[in-house]
Amino acid sequence: MVFLNNYSILRKNMVERLVRVGIIKSKEVERAFLKVPREEFVWYNMKHLAYEDTPLPLGNTGQTISAPHMVAIMLEELELVKGLRVLEIGAGSGYSAALMAEIVQPNDDKNKGHVISIERVKDLINFAKENLKRTGYSDRVSIVFGDGTLGYPKRREEMLYDRIVITAASPHIPRYLKAQLKENGIILAPIGNTFMQTLVKAIKRKGDLEFREVCGCMFVPLIGEDGFRP
Repeated sequence: MVFLNNYSILRKNMVERLVRVGIIKSKEVERAFLKVPREEFVWYNMKHLAYEDTPLPLGNTGQTISAPHMVAIMLEELELVKGLRVLEIGAGSGYSAALMAEIVQPNDDKNKGHVISIERVKDLINFAKENLKRTGYSDRVSIVFGDGTLGYPKRREEMLYDRIVITAASPHIPRYLKAQLKENGIILAPIGNTFMQTLVKAIKRKGDLEFREVCGCMFVPLIGEDGFRP
């Protein structure tokens, strides 16, 4: 049994392992991982496994919280800095959004960085919102219900994002997301079939995307109009 006052030790040990093997490279990502309590974002009966480097199921939703090493890889590839506007497709438990918010808008910095996360599973919307409120990130992360393959252009002047990250397997980069990415912005997505994918990083240059393959990965399918059909 893991007691609450041991979680900070487990978190520190996990981060040290990820730094040692070269997955966490930057001080910004390292600081975020040390700050955000993963035990507050796993499912209620999974807290004792919070710092195992493995994906964990989110109840009976059919979704998972990704393994810490995969989350770290994605955060490093996003090249996050203070002040960026980030669109996340697939909020899950809110853990990745909290980590990104910790980088783009640290609690002691009143810049305009913000994370908007789209989720289609209503049970997870409530779960993520509760987790973010409890841990102090609800003012830096907005969780919205919808089809993530369509993006989230709330108002025309706010429709473009510096970074877009898809946390589910997609057959391709959805066209709406490409349109909502700023010039020189980065979009990160697991591209492939519903069994195996390749994590792909794309940078928008003069309206087109320049692609680079990062690593193999396995994610649950991205369901939506421009993803996999339900």
